[in-house]
Amino acid sequence: MDALAQSYALELARFGIETTIVVPGAFTKGTEHFHHAAAPADAERAALYWSGPYADVDQQVLKGLASLEPADADPADVATAIVDLVAMPHGRRPLRVHIDPSDDGAAIVNGVADRVRAQLMERIGLADLLHPKA
Repeated sequence: MDALAQSYALELARFGIETTIVVPGAFTKGTEHFHHAAAPADAERAALYWSGPYADVDQQVLKGLASLEPADADPADVATAIVDLVAMPHGRRPLRVHIDPSDDGAAIVNGVADRVRAQLMERIGLADLLHPKA
């Protein structure tokens, strides 16, 4: 989905259409989000895999991820961020906004990828696609 949103941003810029990618972190309050995460359909093969050198790593990962979310994480923060984005003047909205109470590093990774992508667009003479046409 992220690659599709990035493509749309580039393709719509010359039409003056601005896009922002909203990246919400995992908000799991009141759910068992990590506990009920998707499991392999082939349970027998999965059991063999998890009985080897990676025994219990899946559970450790799920518990570890769940522990990163602060107790006061509020999914309403995502809605507030979207309202704030809509209120910004045209041409001032960022390409991407992270609302991640766990601070899982996605903002840093995406920031580097976005910077490198922008540098490439500049190098090939398409820097105008990085911002919507006024």
